[in-house]
Amino acid sequence: MGVVHSVSREVRELEGKTGFSSDQIDHLHRRFKKLSRDQPTIRKENFNRISDLEFNPIRSRIVRAFFDNRNLRRGPSGLAEEINFEDFLTIMSYFRPIDVSMDEEQVELCRKEKLRFLFHMYDSDSDGRISLEEYKNVVEELLSGNPHIEKESAHFVAEGAMMEAANVCVGQMEPDQVYEGITFEDFLKIWQGSDIETKMHVCLLNGETMAPCH
Repeated sequence: MGVVHSVSREVRELEGKTGFSSDQIDHLHRRFKKLSRDQPTIRKENFNRISDLEFNPIRSRIVRAFFDNRNLRRGPSGLAEEINFEDFLTIMSYFRPIDVSMDEEQVELCRKEKLRFLFHMYDSDSDGRISLEEYKNVVEELLSGNPHIEKESAHFVAEGAMMEAANVCVGQMEPDQVYEGITFEDFLKIWQGSDIETKMHVCLLNGETMAPCH
């Protein structure tokens, strides 16, 4: 695939699969070629050249998400060694802004897909639950840039968040009841009422950044 002057069958298929326009696909293809150095696939090390990710505290999770088979719709677990352009578009489609032409059902589906992608970033062992340890690891990464916050604080933050999640998803728990972790259904409840569908996008279509916009 090169610079697109007419809408080919390949581009039309990609439009249908990802929701991107032909112009957006062309723009993303140029970015893909720049990242891959004109190779047909991208590997994790190709992301080392993206300056926007260099100081992001969850950089490794963002890069990992591009190779997560769950996000690539290849399977329930595991990581791909490399991704091609269609894979790249599949991942970028999770961050595509909501189209004003979408009806309520389509918006809800798009929102759910965005939240599933975010859930996968927390659920690092692909077991379908975000455990306290997994949540703590994310909090530690997010707080890593602040030298005034100790590691122990991450554990307290994570414990508090898990208790709140249990209250929202389970309700009043028995003294001996253990909340095993946040399922995707729980995750949807926690994010209910949020506007994640408008916040979770990437500014790549209008520039050269690869950093998620919130």
